[in-house]
Amino acid sequence: MKQAEIFIDGASKGNPGPSGIGVTIKTTGGLTKEYSKYIGETTNNVAEYSALIFALEEALILHLNKIKVNTDSELLYRQIKGVYRVRSSSLLPYYKQAIRLIEGLSSFDITHINREYNKCADKLATSAVKNKTNALGNSC
Repeated sequence: MKQAEIFIDGASKGNPGPSGIGVTIKTTGGLTKEYSKYIGETTNNVAEYSALIFALEEALILHLNKIKVNTDSELLYRQIKGVYRVRSSSLLPYYKQAIRLIEGLSSFDITHINREYNKCADKLATSAVKNKTNALGNSC
């Protein structure tokens, strides 16, 4: 069973405004992938969900089936865990897509972490907003 720990973040300059996502995937086999992606004009909450969806899609492409996601977004964390309902009609499609992707995994867990422990994903998301570019690499 391939396992991974994933760190995600979404950033938006303005709300809504130019937005980006940052994702770091670390597998038990030692593979580390970092993604920085500009996603256009949107809200911070949509950027957070976009980061989660992107991370889940990449995990499935990499044939990872046991996933632990770390996020500093309390809203996203609580909605995915079922503590909060998704009341925003603009977030509902993102939530449903994330749940569909999660259902394709053997094991999934999500953890809320402090921003100080999510510096790499934050840096990647902020860089995407600042430069309006996409990048794959090891910048953290």
